[in-house]
Amino acid sequence: MTNKMINRLVWLIKLAIKWAPKKIVMRVANYKLKGLADVKDYAVDLDAKTAYAHIHLYGEAESIEVWVENFGILLEGNSYTFILHQAKSNKPWLNNSFAFVLGKAWKIPVIPQLTPFMPLAYALLKLEIPVQKVVGYIESSR
Repeated sequence: MTNKMINRLVWLIKLAIKWAPKKIVMRVANYKLKGLADVKDYAVDLDAKTAYAHIHLYGEAESIEVWVENFGILLEGNSYTFILHQAKSNKPWLNNSFAFVLGKAWKIPVIPQLTPFMPLAYALLKLEIPVQKVVGYIESSR
C-alpha cells in the first residue's frame, strides 16, 4: 500500500467511526455479546486517542465503565508495539489491573495474514506525542 492509499483509508475509517449510528453499532455489539454482556454506551475518538465503554456483564449487579486515553501504536525499527498511557474504571480491581499494563510497550506479534495491514493500523493509531513514563497505582480495598 502506498502512503497516499493509507492516508485515504485512514480518513475513510475515521469518517465511518464518526458517522456510524450509535444505536446500530450497539445493537450489533449486543447481538454478538448475547449471553455475556450488554453494551450500555460507548465512545471512540481516534484523533484524541480516547475511548469509553459502559458494559453490564450478565450475572453482575453493577455495570463496568472504562475510560482509556493516550493509547496507540509505536513503530520501533521493523516491529510494532502497542502502548496505553492512561486508563481508569469505576471498579477498583480493574484499576489495580491497569497498573500492571499502563505505560508499558507491548510488542504486537507478527501474524503473516495481518502483516499487510499493519501500516494501516499504525497510521490509524499512531502515537504522535512523546512517550511518557506512567506509573500505575494500586487502590486500597478499604
